This record gives sequence, structure tokens and C-alpha cells, in this order.
Amino acid sequence: MSATVLFVPGLRDRVEDHWQTHAARAFPGSVTVAPLTEDRLSRAARVAALDAALNSIAGDVVIAAHSAGCLMVAHWALASTRSTRAALLATPADVELPLPPGYPTYDELSANGWLPIPRAPLPFPTLVVASRNDPLARFARVEEMARDWGANLHDAGDVGHLNPPSGYGPWPDGHRLIEQLRQ
Repeated sequence: MSATVLFVPGLRDRVEDHWQTHAARAFPGSVTVAPLTEDRLSRAARVAALDAALNSIAGDVVIAAHSAGCLMVAHWALASTRSTRAALLATPADVELPLPPGYPTYDELSANGWLPIPRAPLPFPTLVVASRNDPLARFARVEEMARDWGANLHDAGDVGHLNPPSGYGPWPDGHRLIEQLRQ
């Protein structure tokens, strides 16, 4: 029996032409963490929303997170006792360094509980996808995160931040990687 896929968007929540939105349509029964209406920048509120979404799913779950959603998963894993089959963490944002204009500032992220990035091993098999030209995280920093989390690293090449501004819409490799984790 294959696992339910739980999609965990980053700080911009669900974006219509994002690879996660396309993949959610392709995996029947998948669930996406609902966007917050209040405390949108609160790490604790976002982790609570992730936990609520997971607890609404019976059976095995594979998490497919993107950007700050990867950090939500790492924070959640530190406190949760819920088992998860596996996780795909695609292009985690490095919030320990200033992000490009248009994103929350370092001080805003710090005040809302995002720092430091958890560095403990995750209690489930994890695949971290790293980009060679991600404007939100240098490859070497994502490689460190993967190592600290006890995760395997997938070098996706020059894929930017794997979002619509980087040319992703559909991401067939992501679909394949999720399917591998589900089986």
C-alpha cells in the first residue's frame, strides 16, 4: 500500500503554478498543509498546522516540502512522536543568512522562531534536493543541512529555487522522487 503524500509549502503558501500544486493533483488523496490566516510568519503556528494536517491522515505518510516548508518539517520532527515513512525536502531556504529582497528579513524570521535551523538527525528517511544556483541557499549550506539531518542529498543541478520564477511549474523529477519514497 502506498503512502499518502503531504505537501508542505514554504512561506508563500500554495502557488497555482508551483511544482507542489501540480504534484498534488497527480497524487490522488494527497493533502496540502492549509495556509495560515493569522500569524503567517510564526514558525510555531506553521508547525502546528503541519502537525494538524499529519494527524488528519490515517496510515503512512510521505512528506513533500519546499523551501521554508523543509524547515517546518525539521522543527516538527524535533517534537513529534508521529511516525512518517519518508520526506522529500526540496530546496530548503537558508534563513540563517539574509534572503533576497521581497522575502522576510533575518530579524523578522528570528523574531518569529525560525532561527536557528534545526541540525539534529531526522527520525525518518529523508532526501534533500539541492540546487546549484538557488538564490535562497548556497549548495554547500544545503549539503550541510542534509548531512546534519542524516539525509541523502540529490544534486538537482541548476534549478534555481524550484519555483515558477525559476521555470518550475511541473517538476517531473520531483514526481518521480516522491513516487519512489511512497513505494
